[in-house]
Amino acid sequence: MNGAAPVPPAPSLPPLPPFPVAPARTRARGDGGPTVPLRRGGSDKMDAHAAVAELRQQVGNGGDAAGILVFFSPAYDREEMLVALKEAFGSTPVFGCTTAGEITPFGYISNGLTGISFPAADFMVHSALFEGLSQFQIANTIERTHQLVSQRHAQAQGRPGFGLLLVDGLSTREEQLVSAIGNALAGLPLIGGSAGDGLDFKSTFVLHEGRCVSDAAILLLVTTRRRFSVFKTEHFVPTEHKMVVTGADLETRRVFEINAEPAALEYARLVGLSNEPLTPKIFAAHPVVVRVGGQYHVRAIQKVNPDNSLTFHCAIDEGLVLTVARGIDIVENLHELFRRLEREIGPLDAIIGFDCVLRNLETEQRNLKAAVSDLFVAHRVTGFCTYGEQYMSMHVNQTFTGVAIGGT
Repeated sequence: MNGAAPVPPAPSLPPLPPFPVAPARTRARGDGGPTVPLRRGGSDKMDAHAAVAELRQQVGNGGDAAGILVFFSPAYDREEMLVALKEAFGSTPVFGCTTAGEITPFGYISNGLTGISFPAADFMVHSALFEGLSQFQIANTIERTHQLVSQRHAQAQGRPGFGLLLVDGLSTREEQLVSAIGNALAGLPLIGGSAGDGLDFKSTFVLHEGRCVSDAAILLLVTTRRRFSVFKTEHFVPTEHKMVVTGADLETRRVFEINAEPAALEYARLVGLSNEPLTPKIFAAHPVVVRVGGQYHVRAIQKVNPDNSLTFHCAIDEGLVLTVARGIDIVENLHELFRRLEREIGPLDAIIGFDCVLRNLETEQRNLKAAVSDLFVAHRVTGFCTYGEQYMSMHVNQTFTGVAIGGT
């Protein structure tokens, strides 16, 4: 699949009265004044208080914000991070998650933080925290999503919006969660990312109004008078090499056999790397894809296990036919994405982006990370490197997804 998925932009917003006075967790525009630019920031300081203080200097104290997104390294002490955010932003709702790398106004960094503030003049934010994903219940998830949609609808005055979903990246529940929420959003587009833990794969957290929570997800419904467009892009095309999953555990996302052979050994043979250790960089450079609805989607491998099984970042089951993919020009792919977004919504005020950690590793391996980072800076991307991405009602891998927001 070359280029971004064709998703129509939001329509131009006609003049409307100001947002009404909003209850807790929302803020309102009160003067009908001009558009307020989205403020973005980042810091590579290792101390949580120093990093948050630097972010506050760039995005403000939150007094005029409907909400703030913060994506931060798991290297920070979580309790110190919570205290620092409370001191910096007071009662303003702060949402976010841990990362496998941060995308800041000055490019890619590691072991830092990044953030963006939604001005209440142009945005409303409604939120819900879904806890206990290990005991996922589809009916309860759909009901709570409907309730949040109803709250938004009561205040949106017909304005469009989008859903933003942040999920514990080790929960293994993204597929069920995204499918349930995506189909209950009454037509709102959905994007998001799975929280990361560097490359440790031990523990990931989402941040919801003063709490860091694992085994959980956050759904934000963002209403705006701005033009916006959600997107997904990837830079792989299928080859002729195919493999069949002949032994797998759906619950743990582990594949034990491919083509009736030990999974890791058969994968290595098919990609021509039989004598090399399998590492995340190998998985990034040699992904496998599955065909769904006439389109190919990456099914990213997370790690190789001592028994030569493979753990995936997404659901995988016996009988699935996988195809080895090869990469195309990731830099040109991004150029085309940004050109398309600018054609759709005009000058970009900001992009909230979710970039798979395997893409990050691939650009490092191919000495393209600086070029991609420069593109992100030029097009005002703020976000993080993920353990997977959410797009509409699907959980996907090795993609760049997000929402572009215009200046008007």
